[in-house]
Amino acid sequence: MLTSIALVFLVGMFLGWLFKKLGLPSLVGMIITGILLGPYAFNALDDSLLTISADLRQMALVIILFRAGLSLKLDDFKKMGSSAIFMSFVPALFEIIGVLLLGSILFDLSLVELAVMGSVLAAVSPAVVVPSMLHVIEEGYGQEKRVPQLILAGASMDDIFVVVLFSSFLALALGGDFSAMNILEIPLAIIMGIIIGSITGWFAQRFYRRFHMRDTSKVIMLLSLSFLLLEFEELIAHFLPFSGLLAIMALGLTINQFYPKLAHRLALKYNKLWTAAQILLFVLVGASVDITYALKAGVPALLLIIGALVIRMVGVLISLLPSSLDKKEKLFAMISFTPKATVQAAIGGIPLAMGLERGQLILTVAVLAILITAPLGSFAIEQTYKKLLNKSTKLNN
Repeated sequence: MLTSIALVFLVGMFLGWLFKKLGLPSLVGMIITGILLGPYAFNALDDSLLTISADLRQMALVIILFRAGLSLKLDDFKKMGSSAIFMSFVPALFEIIGVLLLGSILFDLSLVELAVMGSVLAAVSPAVVVPSMLHVIEEGYGQEKRVPQLILAGASMDDIFVVVLFSSFLALALGGDFSAMNILEIPLAIIMGIIIGSITGWFAQRFYRRFHMRDTSKVIMLLSLSFLLLEFEELIAHFLPFSGLLAIMALGLTINQFYPKLAHRLALKYNKLWTAAQILLFVLVGASVDITYALKAGVPALLLIIGALVIRMVGVLISLLPSSLDKKEKLFAMISFTPKATVQAAIGGIPLAMGLERGQLILTVAVLAILITAPLGSFAIEQTYKKLLNKSTKLNN
């Protein structure tokens, strides 16, 4: 495994650097590293590393989501208004409807199978969006109206909405039942995630005020708390809907709200952690991609992905109608809600593993969505934020 980890970091860093020199996002090079080293190309990665790949990717997500929480404040949400709520479900809902409409023309699938496919495609990738928005915040763009913060908040809740729908549609496709309780799980998971994460964050900042220790020790404790929140989600899943990832973001937000000086120092530590974590995340996402599936999908899958994305962007625009964002800022939000990667890699193969008849096609479309939208979406964000957002003369920390 140690040789595989060395290859992941060395090749991932090199290709990431190379693609950045070419004017492309470094994550493109990291994803390509995963594809090349993965089991579907040169098969250079040890099976033991691939076995724990999902856990390692989740660890990386924990790091970047907590870092995102440290950049948010309650005042940000006041400025966002109802648009933040709409962004958490309207774009995904539009994309699922787009897949239902276009998929019925392009593929011979039932409505339930198309709903499963739509829910797989509909999640925006926090692994792409979160670090991109943090970079935009650090550069001081879009801070007057908190545009990147709005995108951060919407993207984090978008995933919860989509994953719950995916579970419900898949159960229905496999002969199960779909009830109103499935829909109620979505707001409950969001509310419980915010409450439990906020309570944990409040106690954490009180503890750090009373007991002095090195910031490195605090980071280790906070990472451990974050992992426990994810485990807590698993433990109570059958009794109470709860989003561990949203709780982790709320944990960071609460510390920033009550102890901003500490939040600033922790953010610097987490930025350093992210340097290594992002390589693991994107390389292992790439390793889960079977390029041959994408090649088999052909033009219909490509048309479906592009068409559904256009419909999704319309959903983003509608979500932002109540906001004070101008046309350029709305366009930036529409672009930022296009990348797919981690969620598709995580759930794209589940329908096939569960024995769904057209599971192979669903996985193929998910893979193609990653290959197209992750690099293009990241590139579009990087190339447009300076043109579409205003730069604040004073950074809002």
